[in-house]
Amino acid sequence: MSGLISTTFRGLLKSGVLAKNQSFFYSNALKAYTNILVDKKGENGCVGFIQLNRPKALNSLCDALINDVNDALDNFEKDNEVGCVVITGNEKAFAAGADIKEMQNKTYVDCISGNFLNSWTKITQNKKPIIAAVNGFALGGGCELAMMCDIIYAGDNAQFGQPEILLGTIPGAGGTQRLPRMVGKSLAMEMVLTGNRINAQSALQAGLVSKVASKETIVDEAIKTAEKISKNSKLIVAIAKEAVNTAYETTLAEGNHFEKKLFHGTFATKDRKEGMTAFVEKRPANFKDE
Repeated sequence: MSGLISTTFRGLLKSGVLAKNQSFFYSNALKAYTNILVDKKGENGCVGFIQLNRPKALNSLCDALINDVNDALDNFEKDNEVGCVVITGNEKAFAAGADIKEMQNKTYVDCISGNFLNSWTKITQNKKPIIAAVNGFALGGGCELAMMCDIIYAGDNAQFGQPEILLGTIPGAGGTQRLPRMVGKSLAMEMVLTGNRINAQSALQAGLVSKVASKETIVDEAIKTAEKISKNSKLIVAIAKEAVNTAYETTLAEGNHFEKKLFHGTFATKDRKEGMTAFVEKRPANFKDE
């Protein structure tokens, strides 16, 4: 196996994705948090579920909430029962932005010395797929958090925006970088420079989200998709996620080369053998995540 693939597989082993007999407390009880609610949904608890829970502040993001989310995601990543994670808020707001009161009196030195917002992008390092189920406001940091997820579903009342310009600053958790890649330069520039919002249907047309449903059913739709993902090999899902994410970081030629290496690497797994054998034998595959 090439050095590149060996590095990829070693990373998956280290993360616990390939661990077969790992015991973990999620099998018995879920950890309690201050700023989020955590549960397991779907068949056999295969879907990790995180609900942002600062309703009085419209789920505005603060360091404490982000730390809770990061910890919950770390735990779900180690949980062998979980194959996919759904993050949502409530019907009024996914997250209406960052907590301005927390930022108001920070200085440049505070931001630099404290590496402000560095931990906010840790979500992108998770090996398991993450689906954002967005209702209501996804503004500023809320929009950035949704874009850090792998899939975004939107309720019909969802609103997306990067209004930082109205506060005398700019997006600081990837908004100016991820938004153009998802909706194109013109719309991203308009949203960043004016603070204008787009609704769910506009977000769908622009490619920011992949599905729109009613605000009452969007979370269930996300869980259904997460269940479907969880039925596949967790090992191969993690590899596929890495391949797609790499497309945003490199050229087409380099990306195709990386994809081919990962594709070849799947032939070193038992799940690839099982998947193809099951297809030939016309039966459901029984993946073992190895």
